[in-house]
Order: sequence, then structure tokens, then C-alpha cells
Amino acid sequence: MRSVRLDEQTDKRVRRAAAAEGVSVSEFIRRAADERAEEMLSNGGEERLSDVLGAIRSRRRQARRSGEAFAELVAERHRKAR
Repeated sequence: MRSVRLDEQTDKRVRRAAAAEGVSVSEFIRRAADERAEEMLSNGGEERLSDVLGAIRSRRRQARRSGEAFAELVAERHRKAR
């Protein structure tokens, strides 16, 4: 179980939005948190980094396997975290 503290303005907006949707404030916050978590976890971060991925060019092709190397590093760290 989690507890969340909201500033006054956000609290008012959440209460109004929950009422407009016809759900409790708790249900509204649960849904919003679930949607945001799914968004963050489902796209693997590629979308968040799309503006910089592939933006660097090298004359010597030094970055040829950088994407693969990065993916391997992330996968290794993920395995260790489990």
C-alpha cells in the first residue's frame, strides 16, 4: 500500500477529474498510476530517447555496434538486478 501527498491545486484537479469520470479519487489515482507505469515500462525507453538515438555520426564507424553493445549492457544489468 502506498500513500500519496498532493499539493492543493493537484488535489482539487484530481477530485474534479474523478467526479467527472464517476469514480472515487482512489480509483482515479490507481488508474492513472497504472496507465503511467504501463506507458513507461512497455516501450523500453526507445520512445523517450528517440530524439537522440542515431543522432551521432562518426567518420571511423566507431559507433557501428554501439546499439548492440548498449542493449547487451542493459540486459546484463537487468539480469543482475533480479
